[in-house]
Amino acid sequence: MGPLAGVKIVELAGIGPGPMCAMLLADMGADIVRVDRTEDAKLGMGHNPKGELRNRSRPNIAVNLKTPEGVETVLRLIEQADGLIEGYRPGVMERLGLGPDVCLRRNPKLIFGRMTGWGQTGPLAQAAGHDINYISIVGALNAIGPKDGPPVVPLNLIGDFGGGGLYLAMGLLAGIIEARVSGKGQVIDCAMTEGAAGLMTMFYGMKAMGRWNDERGTNTVDGGAHYYTVYETRDGKYISVGSGEARFYALLLEKTGLDNVQDLPHQHDTAQWPAMKKRLQEIFLTKSRDEWCAIMEGSDVCFAPVLDYDESIRHPHNVAREAFVTVDGFTQPAPAPRFDRTKSEIRKPPSVAGEDTDFTLKAWGFSDSEIAALHKAGAVKQA
Repeated sequence: MGPLAGVKIVELAGIGPGPMCAMLLADMGADIVRVDRTEDAKLGMGHNPKGELRNRSRPNIAVNLKTPEGVETVLRLIEQADGLIEGYRPGVMERLGLGPDVCLRRNPKLIFGRMTGWGQTGPLAQAAGHDINYISIVGALNAIGPKDGPPVVPLNLIGDFGGGGLYLAMGLLAGIIEARVSGKGQVIDCAMTEGAAGLMTMFYGMKAMGRWNDERGTNTVDGGAHYYTVYETRDGKYISVGSGEARFYALLLEKTGLDNVQDLPHQHDTAQWPAMKKRLQEIFLTKSRDEWCAIMEGSDVCFAPVLDYDESIRHPHNVAREAFVTVDGFTQPAPAPRFDRTKSEIRKPPSVAGEDTDFTLKAWGFSDSEIAALHKAGAVKQA
């Protein structure tokens, strides 16, 4: 049993950060039921629902929230839950009859987790948006990219998953812990803009101290430094180096044959970074990626090959750590972090919408006759 065994959460199905949050908690043992719509024949924007890996480790039920019976079904689940995850625009849950006031009357200890891009209030609260937009207004997107090019989109890792899913998971756990002391629930307003801003805290501090430039690609950890960047190799592949500390940098110079060169500038002479980057690039182009791995990997250079998905799965370190596992034919990242006693696990593959409806309702205390009545009313659906 995982460390969150005994914690019960209701997840109103969504995309992006909500499912990521639920996956993290479910992998750690939380008893989560994902509530999808009865009209959803498939999950995940029309793709194979079994490949929607963020929906793993928890059952799915399909509920028609346009019926009073469907709303009441969800409220009965919420009565038993420690927390709730929802990712609708502000006001939608209220219009459904599932707003915080209603839910907290039914369960005064409930932690009502609200996930949005812009937050529940503010001039943009009702506007549509996605990760790329949320990280744009907090300085994150502007900071990522080459010196002479436009900002580079960092997948949707910063807003959706870092500033969204991870922050909401932390907030839910903190709220549940506090509620077990106070006996009182509360609402969490988790905005991806503010989570992404939180991830930028160090850089705002560096900017205030005069240690960070607004110009992209000119700073220590944004690819500007020759000792903390990516280089192409002879075979058209890439390697990464992060030799920031003096002793690591000395080893980088040694392994690239520059340790005995007399005219090298100081490591932190920023005016010489472009020239040193060009010099190192010329050296790295003399060997293949695998050849550089043989020279540097495992040393204190702070080095790694830049791998694609398939290569990552096969890398010896990841294999030894069992960082990827295969479940139901899908190879995927294993649960993290690791607990030595209450181990996390992928408890089941993702479900088709409504696949687990009857079984899950029964597990949450509904009788056979009640489930049959919900089917008859069109309030739930079993796939």
